[in-house]
Amino acid sequence: MTDVWSQRADAFRESPTHREGPDLDLLVEWCEPGPGVKVLDVATGGGHVARRLREEGCTVITSDPAPGMHPDIVSRAEDLPFEDGSFDVVTCRIAAHHFADVRKAVAEMARVTQRLVVLEDNVFVDDRVEEAERLRDPTHVRCYLEDEWKEMLTEAGLEIEQVEHFERHPVVDDWLARVDTPPEDAARVRELLADHIEDGKLNLQSIVVKARLSQQ
Repeated sequence: MTDVWSQRADAFRESPTHREGPDLDLLVEWCEPGPGVKVLDVATGGGHVARRLREEGCTVITSDPAPGMHPDIVSRAEDLPFEDGSFDVVTCRIAAHHFADVRKAVAEMARVTQRLVVLEDNVFVDDRVEEAERLRDPTHVRCYLEDEWKEMLTEAGLEIEQVEHFERHPVVDDWLARVDTPPEDAARVRELLADHIEDGKLNLQSIVVKARLSQQ
């Protein structure tokens, strides 16, 4: 899987839906950025969150399991190689649906922060969308409902402060090409997602959650 994502690195660095958007703007704002704020960007991918936070004056360390993404640290989200409370903020954007053990990853993010965890991911819609996601990209594991995110973050010792939902509209052709979906599979993906495609664009739902470390 790591080699697959290394091969996709350039496509995700150039992806408009990853590079910009009101969801990204809000995620950055909720990180409470500024000079002296130390941030860990988990599963950094194209590095768009890290870039924006650095522009705000933060010190940012990036991690990703794919060396081709050029992270500062090559690491799975489930095994972050940092001491407890090493960062003011831990963030993760549009990646958690690929994690093999999402609960462990959330626990790790909570462990290494001393203040905030701010994350965004696509939300669960229904089984047809999940089937389409896995067919498009076999590294997809599962999307989660808002209540599931709240439960996972709370179990990890975090208190939910704010939640916001967004619609994202990637061009379907680009969305499929970004992960080299084979033509036959792409045709089936289009069938499964027919109710979510309009004028060549896909309607994706995402959630941004801001959670603060509970004061024990």
